[in-house]
Amino acid sequence: MADAADVDLLLVRKAQKGDKRAFDLLVLKYQHRLASVVAKLISERDIVEDIVQDSFVKAYRAITGFRGDSAFFTWLHRIATNTAKNHLESAGRKPSYRAQDLDALVTIDTPESLRDYDTPDGLMAKQQLEDKLQQSLAALPEDLRIALTLREFEGKSYQDISKIMDTPIGTVRSRIFRAREFIEQQLHSVIAGRNRLSAEN
Repeated sequence: MADAADVDLLLVRKAQKGDKRAFDLLVLKYQHRLASVVAKLISERDIVEDIVQDSFVKAYRAITGFRGDSAFFTWLHRIATNTAKNHLESAGRKPSYRAQDLDALVTIDTPESLRDYDTPDGLMAKQQLEDKLQQSLAALPEDLRIALTLREFEGKSYQDISKIMDTPIGTVRSRIFRAREFIEQQLHSVIAGRNRLSAEN
């Protein structure tokens, strides 16, 4: 059975081949965790969200350069940290945490080798995640689903979504947060279930 790190590498390999849905799954899986890291440097919620978004854009553009020498989140964390620090430097501000303090928040998980995860178990793991994502999106109330789709899959700004949905921007942020939280829980349940099966075998 593929564990969580195996699933990450599988999704990365698919993203490297141009599979955007695979990268979308990584975004949904790690966006809250990445926001927590960035929030250690920057207190403004709006800016944290923008930096997380920028970090995923940079990661997607650079995904072909990811070799698997460290865990995907470790690599993503470095991108987000640098993006946040660059923002602070351009604004003439200092981070609220020292770099070594921030680095300590991440658990390094380096695989022994970058194996081929195009295996039956690996492909099943990816398919289960994709199926769960679609089921979770379908299960969302319409207002949450539309807001999340406009943000995550169409890349709209909060301001644009507010205009499209004729809804205050605060309500838009709330809807997207609730939708992300629900889908993240659903995806984690799949990964946790696979890990339990792996441990039992």
